[in-house]
Amino acid sequence: MKHYINPSSTNWQGRSSNNQLYWHQLVQLITDLQIKEGQDPKIALLGYAVDAGVTRNGGRSGAKDGPDSIRKMLGPLANHLNASVSVYDYGNIIVEEDHLDAAQLLMRDTIYSFLQANHLPVILGGGHDAAYPHFLGIQKHLATTGQTVGIINFDAHFDLRPLIDGKGHSGSPFFQIANQFSDSFNYCILGIQKASNPKTLFETASSFNCTFIEIEAFTVSNWDFVKNSIVNFIESVDKVYVSIDLDGFSSAYAPGVSAPSPIGFTPEIVMKALDVIIQSNKLLSVDIVELNPVYDRDDATAKLAARCLESIVRTINQ
Repeated sequence: MKHYINPSSTNWQGRSSNNQLYWHQLVQLITDLQIKEGQDPKIALLGYAVDAGVTRNGGRSGAKDGPDSIRKMLGPLANHLNASVSVYDYGNIIVEEDHLDAAQLLMRDTIYSFLQANHLPVILGGGHDAAYPHFLGIQKHLATTGQTVGIINFDAHFDLRPLIDGKGHSGSPFFQIANQFSDSFNYCILGIQKASNPKTLFETASSFNCTFIEIEAFTVSNWDFVKNSIVNFIESVDKVYVSIDLDGFSSAYAPGVSAPSPIGFTPEIVMKALDVIIQSNKLLSVDIVELNPVYDRDDATAKLAARCLESIVRTINQ
């Protein structure tokens, strides 16, 4: 059973030019997950076109179309990358007949291969259940080096909920990671909302020694505290995996998500935090998840996701 589809050129459109002035001209489409080798900087775009975990968690379906929506908004953006950087689109992980576990195993092994081949994986969601196989791929890679990894999650939710009928879902990825890697679980959540997390989840976070900043404190006006908290967390680990859940943004910026909230963080504070993370030179892998195009308005959320991605990649490769 196939849990993968090849990338499509229809997702990469924009202004024409004689040079690679735009992302749609820069991105190379790779079929059949044939991993590119070499030591030059490489960006690996991989879609997690899955919302089975969202629906299991009681959310509204539609996130499976998120990856291609992000690609379509990324294509017209201006290319400011160094000429030595290659950007590859490896297509989408998909689920057939609710075989979520099999799809996640393929994703784990693909991310491992990316990291072994000197890629920066950028995973496009899809539900936040993508974080579990994403982390498994990272952990498999780091197992050969003995290095530690910290997770920084921009999110309104802890995503530490227990399994449902023994199955993972969009609200459980970090619970699954914490239980499987209890001795090396380093987790920082930025933008947590009390209204979106019952007391039991705060207790669970405390039991796993999680670091978190609540939404009221995760602001530009409170920047010194935010920056120091991020720096202290980064200093405790060797590498960093960043997860950006679009439902953590205020719905004024991100209406097209599985679980929108009128109260959330702003793009400005996220960009400032990302700069601190990138400047540490520890960023290993990224995902941007929970885009639901069915509920987007004027592609605002997809554009926000694309801008986050472009900014990360450009800043890393300056």
